[in-house]
Amino acid sequence: MAPVRLRGPNGISTIQVDLTSETYTVQDLQQEIRKATDILPSRQILKCGYPPRSLTLIPELPISSLGLTPGDQIIVNDDPSRAPPPAPAPAAIPRPAAASSQPTSSSAPEHVPTDGSFLIHRVVPDDNSCLFSSVALIFEQDISKAAKMRQIVADGIRKDPETYNEAILGRPVEDYISTILKPSTWGGAIELGILAAYYSTEIASIDVETGRIDHFAPGADDGGMRCLVIYSGIHYDAATLSPMADAPDEWHQTVFPVKSRGDDDSVLIAAKQLADKLRAKRAYTNTSTFTLKCEQCGKGLTGEKEATQHAKETGHTNFGEY
Repeated sequence: MAPVRLRGPNGISTIQVDLTSETYTVQDLQQEIRKATDILPSRQILKCGYPPRSLTLIPELPISSLGLTPGDQIIVNDDPSRAPPPAPAPAAIPRPAAASSQPTSSSAPEHVPTDGSFLIHRVVPDDNSCLFSSVALIFEQDISKAAKMRQIVADGIRKDPETYNEAILGRPVEDYISTILKPSTWGGAIELGILAAYYSTEIASIDVETGRIDHFAPGADDGGMRCLVIYSGIHYDAATLSPMADAPDEWHQTVFPVKSRGDDDSVLIAAKQLADKLRAKRAYTNTSTFTLKCEQCGKGLTGEKEATQHAKETGHTNFGEY
């Protein structure tokens, strides 16, 4: 048996798993996780490594199909939408429901009321393209256009070599461009600044852990509009306005007029409240202090900065949390 750490909604725990047995299955692992977290196997979302990769859960397969190693940490999330449908309730005499604009579904996305609408947390896939998917959702209403967002960034760098030089990018310009075009590469502040300029719209990024708002201004072509992304430390999502918490996607407003250049704009106040709700659920990762191990050479590292530097020096890209 080998120790495997679990990071779930209720904190960190350790379980013992037989990683070498061909008779120990993914289902056996999920049952152990259920004992430790009370999350049903049908509702478990499991991720491992750094950047976190989703584990494909096929219950009948041996545990070796997940590629886990002793000391790995598994991030466990609960997805209520995966729960089996409840048994039908006995028929009852219907009665009129009280009118309400508040959502009643437990699976509704996180949201906060603002100015007669709701600011909705719009979750995008955790696939290393989350920044680009979020911006594509906002400006193109289609997360499948994440690759287009990457191309916009590449073109923006080429068109402005004075601003985006090797010193700013941290590597040769063409090397940076070829890397950012790959779907496995994360985006950050440089990319948000270029996309804000391209769409003539401020992009306000709200940090879940601290509540800080970073404003990426569009520059000279400011159209007086703003949009929102939510940053958890390792993942970006979008935030959009909707008349109801469970309204169809096409009803959502993804860009908003700038009412104030300060953080007292009503939309930004709502965004900070949304971050407060996510922080209360510990839906963030402190990338400057979490401890990592290079799975290729075993070196211990602290935070994203050291991991990035190690990757540059060695070419190693497979990291796990201690």
